[in-house]
Amino acid sequence: MNAETLELMLRTELPAAAGGDRSAYGRIVVACQNTVTAIALAITRDVASSEDIAQEAFLKAWQQLNQLKSASSFLPWLRQITRNLARDHLRANRNRPLSGEGADVAIQMAADPSPTPSERLLQTEEEIVATEIISALPEESRETLLLYYREGQSSQQVATLLGLSDAAVRKRLSRARASVREEMLKRFGDFARSSAPSAAFAALVASALSVASPPAAAASILGVGATVGVKTLGKIVLGSMGGIALGLGAAFAGVYLGLKRNLRGALDAEERRGLIRSAGISGLATVGFMAGIVLAARYSTTWMPSALLTAVFFSVVFWQSMVVEPRIKARRHALEAARDPERAARCRRRERLLGWLACAVGFGLGGAGLIAGLISSGRL
Repeated sequence: MNAETLELMLRTELPAAAGGDRSAYGRIVVACQNTVTAIALAITRDVASSEDIAQEAFLKAWQQLNQLKSASSFLPWLRQITRNLARDHLRANRNRPLSGEGADVAIQMAADPSPTPSERLLQTEEEIVATEIISALPEESRETLLLYYREGQSSQQVATLLGLSDAAVRKRLSRARASVREEMLKRFGDFARSSAPSAAFAALVASALSVASPPAAAASILGVGATVGVKTLGKIVLGSMGGIALGLGAAFAGVYLGLKRNLRGALDAEERRGLIRSAGISGLATVGFMAGIVLAARYSTTWMPSALLTAVFFSVVFWQSMVVEPRIKARRHALEAARDPERAARCRRRERLLGWLACAVGFGLGGAGLIAGLISSGRL
């Protein structure tokens, strides 16, 4: 999207978004997500934290959109929100002591600067690149260079997104090239492109917008079952297409957040593939369940098809979260148990308790939503 197209889009979509149009704001998020995450990443040097901060920035801007005076001030305002949140994040975490697994690794590496294979497995490639390469760049060039690679290496586009002149962008790029080796720049370009937010990022923000507050979106971590129960079952049974879209967005947000959390500690590619496959099955089960509920609502006059679909869906979610995922993470759990048996045992007990709680809440709310929908539609 070039500068003229972006400017036109903001002039068109912002008035609608300020009036409460979530779809219009969602299109703004897609257009600006590279910029916001790049600013946050340049400050925090941590991919996961930068995405969390970017989500918070978009939600904060959404809640305060009626304060905006003109479309031309939106990008500068959004950039400043992001920088403030990122700096607050650094201040909040600067003096926080390491604990648990992080402390164990730090102590081991201090005792032996040469990392062992198991320690290397605990450090993801993104963390290594973020700490080594971003730190090597001049501070003023980090945002510019990240966006440069994410936006197709267009200095004019970067200038528009960061509110700079094209000459200023080129000067910063030149300084970065002069201070960093060519091989390092190539690695940085690969990192910048690979760490750019995907379509799932915009979907997650849209899901949070649908309930109008970040805490409600974060609650979807409890599980797909709870999300579907609250946000979709009753509406789908009543034939609300808006409810279907909302439910899908919220359900996939739950799957995405759970997968993102699990992948942070993945030992190797094999474990990552297993976790991604499990999340994919849950996602496909969600789509199949919603499609089946719609068909049952339209073509069935009894409660049995909807109840059967719900039971199958909950069974798939339960099996993936309580049986399959622990099997996939068995080697990781074994390493944790070898380092600190007591702490590992506490973590496993807490995970099981939270898992059962999420299932109980999901099944309870989902069942209540199903019954309410069946009663409302006259099939029960």
